[in-house]
Amino acid sequence: MKIRDVLHISTRRQRQTTRVMQVLLGVMVVVGLVTRNGGVFVNASVGFAVTFLPATLERDHGIPMDAGLTLWITSAVFLHALGTIALPVVGTPYTSVWWWDHLTHALSASIVAATGYSTARAFDLHSDSVHLPPRFMFVFILTFTLAFGVFWEVIEFLISLTAARLGVGSVLTQYGLGDTMLDLLFDTAGAVVVATWGSPQLTDVVSALTTRFDRTRA
Repeated sequence: MKIRDVLHISTRRQRQTTRVMQVLLGVMVVVGLVTRNGGVFVNASVGFAVTFLPATLERDHGIPMDAGLTLWITSAVFLHALGTIALPVVGTPYTSVWWWDHLTHALSASIVAATGYSTARAFDLHSDSVHLPPRFMFVFILTFTLAFGVFWEVIEFLISLTAARLGVGSVLTQYGLGDTMLDLLFDTAGAVVVATWGSPQLTDVVSALTTRFDRTRA
């Protein structure tokens, strides 16, 4: 089942939604720069840059990135960047909306899981000497995603610690052990979604990666 079937929106509408989020990320970059808010500027700038990744992968590497995949990736970086901005009435989502951090972690983790799955599955199809049964693939996706999640939490901790010692604002915030455990829990949730239902959405990507692996061997 493709993303368009889940969301019940047309390919054209998905592309329009992606474009709107891309423009808003550009606005966030300007806001962060004008207000001298390092957290907003860095997170929005990274997110804005990531929105060009699908087009780059498709143009330069022949990896098919349809409207659904592009919307998936853009939504993850957009919601993360939006969570750092003080909004009217709502405030800063990361601190005022209790579920915002959980949502962004699950969504970001699903992107990581999709990357791990696509690469591993393509290698499985490419190599006759490698066989990855479905059950192993499920465990691999969870392990890969959690390993990345732990790495990310360490990065958050080091950035927060360094910012505190330098007396400057941190672009990433570590809220403590309890928050870390919740983050990893929702990372797992994102991985489970991809491991269970993500393969149809990633079929074209896996095929393209397998072809590239085959060409490399040849």
